[in-house]
Amino acid sequence: MSTSRSWLINKLIASGKDLLPIIVVVAGFQIFVLQQPVPDFLGVVTGTVLVLFGLTLFMQGLESGLFPIGESMATAFARKGSVLWLLVFSFALGFSTTVAEPALIAVAKEAADIAAQAGLLEKSSEAQESYASGLRYSVAISVGLAITVGVLRILKGWPIQYLIIGGYVVVVLMTLIAPEEIVGIAFDSGGVTTSTVTVPLVTALGVGLATTIRGRNPMIDGFGLIAFASLLPMIFVMGYGIFIFGIGG
Repeated sequence: MSTSRSWLINKLIASGKDLLPIIVVVAGFQIFVLQQPVPDFLGVVTGTVLVLFGLTLFMQGLESGLFPIGESMATAFARKGSVLWLLVFSFALGFSTTVAEPALIAVAKEAADIAAQAGLLEKSSEAQESYASGLRYSVAISVGLAITVGVLRILKGWPIQYLIIGGYVVVVLMTLIAPEEIVGIAFDSGGVTTSTVTVPLVTALGVGLATTIRGRNPMIDGFGLIAFASLLPMIFVMGYGIFIFGIGG
Protein backbone atom coordinates (compact mmCIF):
# COMPACT_ATOMS: atom_id res chain seq x y z
CA MET A 1 0.00 0.00 0.00
CA SER A 2 2.82 2.37 0.92
CA THR A 3 4.56 1.50 -2.35
CA SER A 4 1.44 2.41 -4.36
CA ARG A 5 1.04 5.64 -2.41
CA SER A 6 4.69 6.53 -2.99
CA TRP A 7 4.32 5.79 -6.70
CA LEU A 8 1.23 8.02 -6.95
CA ILE A 9 2.91 10.86 -5.08
CA ASN A 10 5.97 10.70 -7.34
CA LYS A 11 3.78 10.74 -10.44
CA LEU A 12 1.76 13.68 -9.13
CA ILE A 13 4.95 15.60 -8.35
CA ALA A 14 6.25 14.96 -11.88
CA SER A 15 2.97 16.16 -13.40
CA GLY A 16 2.97 19.15 -11.07
CA LYS A 17 6.39 20.17 -12.38
CA ASP A 18 5.00 20.04 -15.93
CA LEU A 19 2.02 22.20 -14.98
CA LEU A 20 4.00 24.68 -12.88
CA PRO A 21 5.16 26.94 -15.77
CA ILE A 22 1.55 27.34 -16.97
CA ILE A 23 0.34 28.16 -13.46
CA VAL A 24 3.16 30.69 -12.93
CA VAL A 25 2.48 32.45 -16.25
CA VAL A 26 -1.30 32.68 -15.77
CA ALA A 27 -1.05 33.71 -12.11
CA GLY A 28 1.73 36.19 -12.84
CA PHE A 29 -0.19 38.01 -15.55
CA GLN A 30 -3.40 37.93 -13.51
CA ILE A 31 -1.76 39.43 -10.43
CA PHE A 32 0.97 41.74 -11.77
CA VAL A 33 -0.33 42.80 -15.19
CA LEU A 34 -4.12 42.71 -14.97
CA GLN A 35 -3.96 43.35 -11.22
CA GLN A 36 -7.33 41.74 -10.67
CA PRO A 37 -8.47 38.94 -8.38
CA VAL A 38 -8.86 35.53 -9.97
CA PRO A 39 -12.51 35.04 -10.94
CA ASP A 40 -14.09 31.97 -9.32
CA PHE A 41 -10.90 31.19 -7.42
CA LEU A 42 -12.31 27.99 -5.92
CA GLY A 43 -13.34 26.73 -9.35
CA VAL A 44 -9.89 27.50 -10.77
CA VAL A 45 -8.17 25.64 -7.94
CA THR A 46 -10.53 22.67 -8.29
CA GLY A 47 -9.96 22.56 -12.03
CA THR A 48 -6.19 22.73 -11.59
CA VAL A 49 -6.28 19.79 -9.18
CA LEU A 50 -8.43 17.79 -11.61
CA VAL A 51 -6.01 18.61 -14.44
CA LEU A 52 -3.13 17.44 -12.25
CA PHE A 53 -4.76 14.07 -11.58
CA GLY A 54 -5.96 13.76 -15.17
CA LEU A 55 -2.52 14.47 -16.60
CA THR A 56 -0.97 11.95 -14.22
CA LEU A 57 -3.40 9.22 -15.24
CA PHE A 58 -3.08 10.13 -18.91
CA MET A 59 0.72 9.92 -18.89
CA GLN A 60 0.58 6.62 -17.04
CA GLY A 61 -1.91 5.32 -19.61
CA LEU A 62 0.47 6.23 -22.43
CA GLU A 63 3.38 4.50 -20.72
CA SER A 64 1.40 1.39 -19.79
CA GLY A 65 -0.90 0.97 -22.78
CA LEU A 66 -0.56 3.00 -25.96
CA PHE A 67 3.23 3.03 -26.36
CA PRO A 68 3.67 -0.71 -25.72
CA ILE A 69 0.78 -1.77 -27.96
CA GLY A 70 2.00 0.49 -30.78
CA GLU A 71 5.51 -0.92 -30.60
CA SER A 72 4.32 -4.52 -30.25
CA MET A 73 2.01 -4.25 -33.28
CA ALA A 74 4.78 -2.69 -35.35
CA THR A 75 7.13 -5.50 -34.36
CA ALA A 76 4.50 -8.13 -35.14
CA PHE A 77 3.81 -6.69 -38.60
CA ALA A 78 7.53 -6.41 -39.37
CA ARG A 79 8.15 -10.03 -38.35
CA LYS A 80 5.10 -11.18 -40.30
CA GLY A 81 6.74 -9.71 -43.38
CA SER A 82 3.51 -8.46 -44.94
CA VAL A 83 4.14 -4.97 -46.27
CA LEU A 84 0.59 -4.69 -47.64
CA TRP A 85 -1.05 -5.37 -44.27
CA LEU A 86 1.37 -3.02 -42.54
CA LEU A 87 0.44 -0.21 -44.94
CA VAL A 88 -3.28 -0.98 -44.59
CA PHE A 89 -2.93 -0.88 -40.81
CA SER A 90 -1.01 2.41 -41.01
CA PHE A 91 -3.75 4.03 -43.10
CA ALA A 92 -6.51 2.68 -40.85
CA LEU A 93 -4.70 3.89 -37.73
CA GLY A 94 -4.26 7.42 -39.08
CA PHE A 95 -7.81 7.62 -40.42
CA SER A 96 -9.61 6.23 -37.37
CA THR A 97 -7.75 8.28 -34.77
CA THR A 98 -8.30 11.49 -36.76
CA VAL A 99 -11.92 11.22 -37.84
CA ALA A 100 -13.06 11.08 -34.21
CA GLU A 101 -10.69 13.80 -32.97
CA PRO A 102 -12.78 16.31 -30.94
CA ALA A 103 -10.60 19.27 -31.96
CA LEU A 104 -11.12 18.47 -35.66
CA ILE A 105 -14.88 18.11 -35.16
CA ALA A 106 -14.98 21.51 -33.46
CA VAL A 107 -12.90 23.21 -36.16
CA ALA A 108 -14.97 21.68 -38.96
CA LYS A 109 -18.24 22.77 -37.32
CA GLU A 110 -16.97 26.29 -36.73
CA ALA A 111 -15.70 26.53 -40.31
CA ALA A 112 -19.09 25.45 -41.63
CA ASP A 113 -20.89 28.04 -39.47
CA ILE A 114 -18.59 30.85 -40.62
CA ALA A 115 -18.87 29.80 -44.27
CA ALA A 116 -22.66 29.88 -44.00
CA GLN A 117 -22.61 33.33 -42.37
CA ALA A 118 -20.33 34.59 -45.14
CA GLY A 119 -22.77 33.35 -47.79
CA LEU A 120 -20.45 30.67 -49.13
CA LEU A 121 -22.85 27.93 -48.07
CA GLU A 122 -26.59 27.64 -47.75
CA LYS A 123 -27.78 28.49 -44.25
CA SER A 124 -29.24 25.04 -43.76
CA SER A 125 -28.13 22.40 -41.31
CA GLU A 126 -27.79 19.86 -44.12
CA ALA A 127 -25.42 22.03 -46.15
CA GLN A 128 -23.32 22.88 -43.11
CA GLU A 129 -23.14 19.27 -41.93
CA SER A 130 -22.15 18.14 -45.42
CA TYR A 131 -19.37 20.75 -45.58
CA ALA A 132 -18.12 19.91 -42.09
CA SER A 133 -18.18 16.17 -42.80
CA GLY A 134 -16.30 16.66 -46.06
CA LEU A 135 -13.69 18.68 -44.22
CA ARG A 136 -13.31 16.04 -41.50
CA TYR A 137 -13.02 13.14 -43.91
CA SER A 138 -10.57 15.04 -46.11
CA VAL A 139 -8.32 15.51 -43.09
CA ALA A 140 -8.78 11.93 -41.88
CA ILE A 141 -7.97 10.45 -45.31
CA SER A 142 -4.93 12.71 -45.61
CA VAL A 143 -3.62 11.63 -42.20
CA GLY A 144 -4.12 7.99 -43.15
CA LEU A 145 -2.12 8.52 -46.32
CA ALA A 146 0.48 10.54 -44.40
CA ILE A 147 1.10 7.71 -41.94
CA THR A 148 1.26 5.26 -44.85
CA VAL A 149 3.87 7.38 -46.62
CA GLY A 150 5.81 7.74 -43.37
CA VAL A 151 5.85 3.99 -42.80
CA LEU A 152 6.90 3.40 -46.41
CA ARG A 153 9.72 5.88 -45.86
CA ILE A 154 10.95 3.84 -42.89
CA LEU A 155 10.77 0.62 -44.90
CA LYS A 156 12.60 2.08 -47.90
CA GLY A 157 15.02 4.28 -45.97
CA TRP A 158 14.07 7.46 -47.83
CA PRO A 159 15.56 10.71 -46.41
CA ILE A 160 12.83 12.56 -44.55
CA GLN A 161 14.09 16.05 -45.34
CA TYR A 162 13.42 15.77 -49.06
CA LEU A 163 9.86 14.57 -48.52
CA ILE A 164 9.12 17.33 -46.02
CA ILE A 165 10.66 20.07 -48.18
CA GLY A 166 8.80 18.80 -51.24
CA GLY A 167 5.54 18.70 -49.30
CA TYR A 168 5.85 22.26 -48.07
CA VAL A 169 6.68 23.45 -51.58
CA VAL A 170 3.35 21.96 -52.65
CA VAL A 171 1.64 23.68 -49.71
CA VAL A 172 3.06 27.06 -50.69
CA LEU A 173 2.08 26.62 -54.34
CA MET A 174 -1.45 25.57 -53.41
CA THR A 175 -1.94 28.67 -51.27
CA LEU A 176 -1.55 30.67 -54.49
CA ILE A 177 -4.57 29.05 -56.12
CA ALA A 178 -6.70 27.96 -53.17
CA PRO A 179 -9.65 30.14 -52.11
CA GLU A 180 -8.70 32.58 -49.37
CA GLU A 181 -11.56 31.25 -47.24
CA ILE A 182 -9.95 27.80 -46.97
CA VAL A 183 -6.25 28.61 -46.52
CA GLY A 184 -6.44 29.43 -42.81
CA ILE A 185 -8.64 26.43 -42.13
CA ALA A 186 -6.15 24.22 -43.98
CA PHE A 187 -3.25 25.37 -41.82
CA ASP A 188 -5.28 24.90 -38.64
CA SER A 189 -6.28 21.42 -39.80
CA GLY A 190 -2.62 20.47 -39.87
CA GLY A 191 -2.39 21.33 -36.20
CA VAL A 192 -5.51 19.62 -34.87
CA THR A 193 -4.45 16.28 -36.35
CA THR A 194 -1.71 15.88 -33.75
CA SER A 195 -4.15 14.59 -31.14
CA THR A 196 -3.52 12.96 -27.79
CA VAL A 197 -4.22 9.51 -29.22
CA THR A 198 -2.66 9.83 -32.65
CA VAL A 199 0.72 11.11 -31.47
CA PRO A 200 1.64 8.31 -29.02
CA LEU A 201 0.33 5.51 -31.23
CA VAL A 202 1.97 6.78 -34.40
CA THR A 203 5.25 7.55 -32.63
CA ALA A 204 5.28 4.08 -31.09
CA LEU A 205 4.56 2.59 -34.52
CA GLY A 206 7.50 4.41 -36.10
CA VAL A 207 9.93 3.60 -33.30
CA GLY A 208 8.81 -0.03 -33.21
CA LEU A 209 9.34 -0.43 -36.95
CA ALA A 210 12.74 1.25 -36.93
CA THR A 211 13.81 -0.92 -34.00
CA THR A 212 12.71 -4.15 -35.66
CA ILE A 213 13.94 -3.59 -39.23
CA ARG A 214 17.62 -4.35 -39.69
CA GLY A 215 19.70 -1.37 -40.74
CA ARG A 216 17.30 1.25 -39.34
CA ASN A 217 18.20 3.63 -36.55
CA PRO A 218 15.25 4.30 -34.19
CA MET A 219 16.53 7.80 -33.45
CA ILE A 220 16.89 8.73 -37.12
CA ASP A 221 14.21 6.64 -38.80
CA GLY A 222 11.71 6.10 -35.98
CA PHE A 223 10.48 9.68 -35.75
CA GLY A 224 8.97 12.01 -38.35
CA LEU A 225 5.58 10.38 -38.88
CA ILE A 226 3.82 13.21 -37.05
CA ALA A 227 5.37 15.71 -39.47
CA PHE A 228 3.63 13.95 -42.35
CA ALA A 229 0.39 13.86 -40.35
CA SER A 230 0.54 17.67 -40.07
CA LEU A 231 1.66 18.30 -43.65
CA LEU A 232 -0.74 16.36 -45.84
CA PRO A 233 -3.96 17.71 -44.25
CA MET A 234 -3.01 21.22 -45.39
CA ILE A 235 -2.71 20.00 -48.97
CA PHE A 236 -5.92 17.97 -48.87
CA VAL A 237 -8.02 20.68 -47.21
CA MET A 238 -6.91 23.28 -49.75
CA GLY A 239 -7.76 20.76 -52.47
CA TYR A 240 -11.17 20.29 -50.84
CA GLY A 241 -11.66 24.06 -50.84
CA ILE A 242 -10.79 24.27 -54.53
CA PHE A 243 -13.30 21.49 -55.23
CA ILE A 244 -16.07 23.23 -53.23
CA PHE A 245 -15.44 26.93 -53.94
CA GLY A 246 -13.30 26.85 -57.09
CA ILE A 247 -9.84 28.26 -57.73
CA GLY A 248 -9.06 31.42 -55.80
CA GLY A 249 -5.95 33.52 -56.04
